[in-house]
Amino acid sequence: MASFIVEGGHTLHGAITPQGAKNEALQVLCAVLLTKETVVINNLPNILDVNNLIDLLASIGVRVEKLAKGTYAFTARELDTAYLRSADFLKKCNKLRGSVMLIGPLLARLGEVTYAKPGGDKIGRRRLDTHFQGMVNLGATFKYDQNLLAYRFDGKHLKGTYMLLDEASVTGTANIIMASVLAEGTTTIYNAACEPYLQQLCKLLNNMGAKISGVGSNLLTIEGVKELHGAQHTLLPDMIEVGSFIGMAAITGSELRIKHVGYRDLGIIPDAFRRLGIRIDVDGDDIIVPAQEHYQIESFLDGSILTVADAPWPGLTPDLLSVLLVVATQAKGTVLIHQKMFESRLFFVDKLIDMGAQIILCDPHRAVVVGHDHQRQLKHNNMTSPDIRAGIAMLIAAMSAEGTSKIDHIDQIDRGYENIESRLNAIGAKITREE
Repeated sequence: MASFIVEGGHTLHGAITPQGAKNEALQVLCAVLLTKETVVINNLPNILDVNNLIDLLASIGVRVEKLAKGTYAFTARELDTAYLRSADFLKKCNKLRGSVMLIGPLLARLGEVTYAKPGGDKIGRRRLDTHFQGMVNLGATFKYDQNLLAYRFDGKHLKGTYMLLDEASVTGTANIIMASVLAEGTTTIYNAACEPYLQQLCKLLNNMGAKISGVGSNLLTIEGVKELHGAQHTLLPDMIEVGSFIGMAAITGSELRIKHVGYRDLGIIPDAFRRLGIRIDVDGDDIIVPAQEHYQIESFLDGSILTVADAPWPGLTPDLLSVLLVVATQAKGTVLIHQKMFESRLFFVDKLIDMGAQIILCDPHRAVVVGHDHQRQLKHNNMTSPDIRAGIAMLIAAMSAEGTSKIDHIDQIDRGYENIESRLNAIGAKITREE
C-alpha cells in the first residue's frame, strides 16, 4: 500500500488546471448503457473510481475504445446478461460506490438487475432508500437474496409517474432519471437534486434523444421515449479539485492561478472561501488566489461566530468541508464547521489536533476551529487517509506543516485525484510517493 511523504512549508507558484469532474463522470458512464449506439465522453479523469467503473462496463460487455487522453468511446450494443448475474459482477459492484447508478439504466435496458450493496468511502451510513423507492414508483419490484447478499430488481414494463423524493439525493435522482427516460409515459420528480453534474447528465441524455425538462430545478419532467441514440459529451472541471487548490494556495501563503475552472458552475464555493478571508480574483474562466500572509474569518452580521455548513445544491457541497476546516486552522478568528450529511467525516480532525490545530470536536457533525493566524505552523505527523476528501485535507495540512509528514492509504486519494503529487510538485510542492 502506497504512502505520501510530504515536506511541508513550500510555497506554490504558477498555474494548475483541474481534472474532469469525478462525480459527473460516474453518472454519465452509467448512462452509456441506455443505448446500443456509441457515446463519446471527453475530459474523463484518470482516477481509480473512474477506471474501475470503465473496467466494470467492459466486463458487462460494453466495447471501450480510448481515442485520446481523457477521451473514450463506449458502445453497449450487446450486454453480457450471464455476467450480470455472476459473483464477479456483484464483487466489483461492492467495491465501487458509483456502481449504484447502474441499477436505473440496466433496469430500463434489460428489465432486470441483480445488485450488491455498494462500497465507497467509510463516512457513515449512506442509505439507498431513495434509489430503491424510485424504482418501485416506476413499477419495479425488488427483494433481497440472502444467499447472494444482493438485491434483485424486476421491471419489464416501467411506467412514468409522479414522485416526491424523501431526500434530494444526487445519485438517487440520477438513477431515477436514467430509469425514466425509457419508461412508458411521463415521470415527474419533485425534490430532485439539481447539482451541475446532474444537469450535465440531463444534457447528455437529451442529446441522446431523451425528453427531460426543468433541468437545473428541483422539479424534473421526463417524457419516456422508445430508444436513445449515440452522442458526444464533455465533462465539467471538478469543482472539488478547484476548491482543494484554493485551499492549498491560501494555507501555504501562495499565489496560484487555477485555470479553466468552469466558474459559472462553482456556485457558492468561491464565497465560502471568501468568508474565511481568502481573496479570490476571477480572470475570464480562471481563478487567481493572491499570496496572503493573513486571512480573517468573517462573523455573521449580528456579530456571532460564522458557521459553515453543507446543504443540497445550490448550498455548499459536503465534499469541501474537510478542506475548509483545514484552511481555517491558519485563519484569524473562529468558525463552526457543521457537517450535516455524514456522521463520520469529521473524525480525521484528531490528526490535525495532533499537529497542533486548535479544534474542538463537539460531536460527529460539528467542529469549532480557532485559527492560528499563521502565527504558529502545524507540526508534521503520520496519518492514514480514511476517505477521499479527508485524505486531500490531510495532504493540504501536511503541505503547510513544519517538517515532513507521512500519509498512508493514499489509494483513497487516488480514487478522486489524478496524478496529484506530480501535478502539485510541478507548482512547488515536495511530495514523494512511497510504495
